[in-house]
Amino acid sequence: MSTIAMPVPDSDTLGRRDEIIDALEAAVPGAVISDPVETRAYECDALTAYRCPPLAVVLPCKTEEVAAAMKVCFDLGVRVVPRGAGTSLAGGSLPTADSIILGTARLTDVLEIDYDNRFIRVQTGVTNLSVTGAVEDDGFFYAPDPSSQLACAIAGNIAMNSGGAHCLKYGVTTNNLIGVKIVMTDGEIVEVGGPHLDASGLDILGIICGSEGQLGIVIEATLKILPKPEGARPVLIGYDDAEVAGQCVANIIKSGVLPVAIEYMDRPCIRVVENFAKAGYPDCEALLIVEVEGSEAEIADQLTIIKDIAAALNPVELREAQSADESAAIWKGRKSAFGAMGQINDYMCLDGTVPLSELPFTLKRIGELSKEHEMDVANVFHAGDGNMHPLILFDANQPGDLERAEAFGADILKLCVQVGGCLTGEHGVGIEKRDLMTDQYSAEDLEAQMRVKDVFDPQWLLNPAKVFPLQVSAARRG
Repeated sequence: MSTIAMPVPDSDTLGRRDEIIDALEAAVPGAVISDPVETRAYECDALTAYRCPPLAVVLPCKTEEVAAAMKVCFDLGVRVVPRGAGTSLAGGSLPTADSIILGTARLTDVLEIDYDNRFIRVQTGVTNLSVTGAVEDDGFFYAPDPSSQLACAIAGNIAMNSGGAHCLKYGVTTNNLIGVKIVMTDGEIVEVGGPHLDASGLDILGIICGSEGQLGIVIEATLKILPKPEGARPVLIGYDDAEVAGQCVANIIKSGVLPVAIEYMDRPCIRVVENFAKAGYPDCEALLIVEVEGSEAEIADQLTIIKDIAAALNPVELREAQSADESAAIWKGRKSAFGAMGQINDYMCLDGTVPLSELPFTLKRIGELSKEHEMDVANVFHAGDGNMHPLILFDANQPGDLERAEAFGADILKLCVQVGGCLTGEHGVGIEKRDLMTDQYSAEDLEAQMRVKDVFDPQWLLNPAKVFPLQVSAARRG
């Protein structure tokens, strides 16, 4: 069993199950799933080690239905867990037994595209990749690109402030989000920001993005779209020393060149990915994929600097893509990493972030921790911004393995904080890092965060058991 605790279900809510479901069905006809067999499909997200079927599931088709469902839950004091596509790797949409899931899966309309002002307005059930799909034929794209972009929804991207391989140049979700329509806990519909560069007053949009479903249900998003660059080209760099690879990343950033992406994989990940994707990767200790973009002249100038930096550290391979097919092959391996690792082992994927100058030390220390915990780890991450994704390999069918993986993961995340980084770069806190929040934040810091939640969600009904320690949540709820 996991060491991560979940709250004891509210017996009063469970005792009113029929009343709650009847009220929801009356408010949102045809949108409620209450059969216990069917609700099991929503008992977990991509952090599958933790499971709990919800009281019911509500899948609205329009804004008014979201508001109606939220009003029922507010009036009856029922907890609500917002859910996008359920791809969270931190247990961000894990339900409790006394909560309902409110999903955005049926909110999939593209509402407006404005190329002159470079924005797109969508319902938040649309997938990340489909946003680019809606505008790419006209020469535009949406920049944030999580590895799960084929499946993950904009709702979850906003909740976790997701990034992706190209966030080094273009930023994460918060840098590309300019407006939202959000349903508050009492059913009120509020618009924040909009199709303009910046809104007046307090930065409420900045609070909402990354709030992990703690403040409301985001049902529409206005997103920046950008013109496609003239061209892009990756270079593949292999080293026989992980610390040297980390030093290469730091040197590239210090040079003043801003690649669109710098990705890192270590030997365990390289071998598995190569067997899976046949990308032509070398067998080495560490592999970097560095991509730049622009005109042909800009690409050539940037790659000259990057290749000189890499060559000074004696790489075992230094290869510039010479065609679109070679570029696609290089990226195919990186994009396949999580799926490839999943074929050979259960794994826990972390996302602590560290300063670039601390990458060499952090990689070395993770290797030492692997030996101390007697568990294998594969490293694949967004090296350009220090957003690490160690994959701790374990056997879910082996008693005690999950607990050992959790302990190993906690030590890695504490290490990230100790070297000046933070617990999460894009996956969110969820339940995974909830009990580590005191390692990064003081009691005063946490109190300030909880006061914000008090304003938006005074009954503490939204996304229970996430982000803040359970005893705090219980005290706030009353």
